[in-house]
Amino acid sequence: MDADDDNENNDSETNNNNVDSNKPKGKRRLYVGSQALGLRRDHMEVLSPLKDGVVVDWDIVDSIWDHAFKECLLIDPKEHPMLLAEPSSNTQQQRERTAELMFEKYKVPALFLAKNAVLTSFASGRATSVVVDSGGGSTTVAPVHDGYVLQKAVSSSPIGGEFLTDCLMKSLESKGIVIKPRYSFKRKEIQPGVFQVTLDIDFPYTTESYKLYSQRVIASDIKECVCRAPDTPYDESAYSNVPMTPYELPDGQTIEIGADRFKIPDVLFYPPLAQTIPGMDNFADIFPSARGLPQMVIESINRCDVDIRKELFGSILLAGGTASMQQLKERLEKDLLEESPQAARVKVLASGNATERRFSVWIGGSILASLGSFQQMWFSKSDMQLAGMKSMELRIYKENALKMRTMGCISCHGMRSILDSKYTHLC
Repeated sequence: MDADDDNENNDSETNNNNVDSNKPKGKRRLYVGSQALGLRRDHMEVLSPLKDGVVVDWDIVDSIWDHAFKECLLIDPKEHPMLLAEPSSNTQQQRERTAELMFEKYKVPALFLAKNAVLTSFASGRATSVVVDSGGGSTTVAPVHDGYVLQKAVSSSPIGGEFLTDCLMKSLESKGIVIKPRYSFKRKEIQPGVFQVTLDIDFPYTTESYKLYSQRVIASDIKECVCRAPDTPYDESAYSNVPMTPYELPDGQTIEIGADRFKIPDVLFYPPLAQTIPGMDNFADIFPSARGLPQMVIESINRCDVDIRKELFGSILLAGGTASMQQLKERLEKDLLEESPQAARVKVLASGNATERRFSVWIGGSILASLGSFQQMWFSKSDMQLAGMKSMELRIYKENALKMRTMGCISCHGMRSILDSKYTHLC
């Protein structure tokens, strides 16, 4: 599905990242969704509107919202209040921009911005927890107390699922294994179980960004299928003789993966390990700000008041797609037990369902919106009408209102309603 970016019939494209643009702004053609990306197009660039979970290209996000409302949800945004999730590191300027688009372009009747960490905590039926959200672009640790994100204690790292995928790709390349994009070959079944593969089909106008995206999709699947967090810190000599695990690439080539199955996931726990992978020199600038998961959790808890640290250690929640990696929960709990104070009772919690971990923010949002007490929290259009404000006054009002109502304004009474509700079985 596609459309010109002319604000009349916008469409956009992104599953993790994607935008097509070889054309001047205002005439570029945008696509949305993994199915649209699966079709190779000449000169199609793949970019991301997000960096470290924060919006950096509002034109693309605006087009994505257009597509979501018109093509996916099939709704008129003028008829529906909007509950939007935002990262814990979101800035005031980002909130203002969100409110401006929602009220002035989409004419929504009401708006509420909720922190990702709080919604994840709600999804598990807890008022207080430490949310470890490891997604594609970054990993964030955010303590939540009585429905409030303790902003001073939030810590983040640029190490996420996409970085691990890059590590795996570079490691495979260093061993002479080349991942061929799906568009670069044809595979035809000539008889049951026997395939004929035509390799190296040339498409000269394919961009490097699309080629990299296509390779990343395959490398990400390899990572999800064969990688698992090691029980102990990775050691080259200890893991040099581990059994090899086979993986069949889309072109029919079968590769064997050994120590990389454990080495790549351990980068989450010890980021400098990535520097030992050939070809990762280009990422040297991110290593100074990267810390291992156990250190991030302990640092965040230590920044909180002493009175709540014990409760936080006992309620550490894993969320995000990368957090679904095998043995990640057990390894994190083991490391925290070794590094935390002796008096702390460490408990790492994670849904047994990988889908619930990946979409915990969505689940928490659906629970939150179902509460009767939440209906009083909307930042509504009538608020502005009663104030009778002009443009500049409206901007000031939005800023003040969003400061008051960025998640954490849900009362303890509202949180108790969650804990007493039928949704507590999600924990």
